[in-house]
Amino acid sequence: MSAKKIAIYALTSQGLSLACRLGSRLDGTVYASRRLEPDDAMQFDSLSDLVSATFHAFDGHVFVAAAGIVVRCIAPHLQSKETDPAVVCLDQKGEFAVSLLSGHLGGANELAAKCARAVGGQAVITTATDSVGVLSVDTLAASKGMVIGDMDGIKAVNMALLEGQTVQLHDPEDWLGLAWDTCFEGVARKEEWDHDSPGIWVTWHNDCPDGALAMYPRVLHMGIGCRRNVTTFEILDLVHDVFNKFNLAMEAIASVASVEAKRNEGGLLEAAQAFGVEPVFFSTAQLAAIRVPNPSDKVEQHMNVPSVAEASALRASHGGDLIVPKEKTETVTLAIARSTRA
Repeated sequence: MSAKKIAIYALTSQGLSLACRLGSRLDGTVYASRRLEPDDAMQFDSLSDLVSATFHAFDGHVFVAAAGIVVRCIAPHLQSKETDPAVVCLDQKGEFAVSLLSGHLGGANELAAKCARAVGGQAVITTATDSVGVLSVDTLAASKGMVIGDMDGIKAVNMALLEGQTVQLHDPEDWLGLAWDTCFEGVARKEEWDHDSPGIWVTWHNDCPDGALAMYPRVLHMGIGCRRNVTTFEILDLVHDVFNKFNLAMEAIASVASVEAKRNEGGLLEAAQAFGVEPVFFSTAQLAAIRVPNPSDKVEQHMNVPSVAEASALRASHGGDLIVPKEKTETVTLAIARSTRA
């Protein structure tokens, strides 16, 4: 996972000294008011104008400034807890690092703790679950690399945990690591699910019961072979058809993989972007070393390797299982492997 990009802002000379310390510790980009004539920071004239440009360009923002100023600057740019970046506010002395926005999913609570450690201050965390030492399921999901299906369901589950209720949990492969947690009651089958009670359903299929909080581990690796100049739509159509046929969840896609010769294939690159993943490419030697159930003489004739789709999927899954052998159209071949760990 790539390091998070952090922006740090200073409005006063005392704040600039603190911001530079944070910038060094957090490997962040420091911005300072032009009137301070900073040597080691990017200069700005208007904080509001700067934040308009940086707010969604960084994963986290640390302001050494009064909370009121920060709130007014970020307010026009807020969208949702799913997409808003982390925002932390520090006082001029660095005594308190306040997690102001996106404490869980955005990571502001963790960022506030890092800021406090860096300057010898105290992190101020106000999210309900953290303030009473109760597990927050959105933080847990983020730490496990899970995709949350319906953000509205988080509130019901977290509230139940806060109130000491037992929460339903379907997670037969224990992706969340909660198998022995007494706050949760395991539910094995969909027929046993209580639709009137909150709960979490962890799956890589499209099988979540109504009302459950769906969480998807990123475990499905797609191997794709295609003809030259294939269109994005040709790839997407096959992928959607196959996922529907096998009742697989698009949210569980972990990677798109192919042979090195397809690295510059525009349709394949755009398809990977549509699925929100970085494409992975393997050499013919790497793919030839993978045993596949359906090798092809025709593929070997054109690509110098017995398999592209199945071999790429298996290689990308790091020893996983081939759950969908190759499916084909005239221009695209798709296979899907499932890794045993996200």
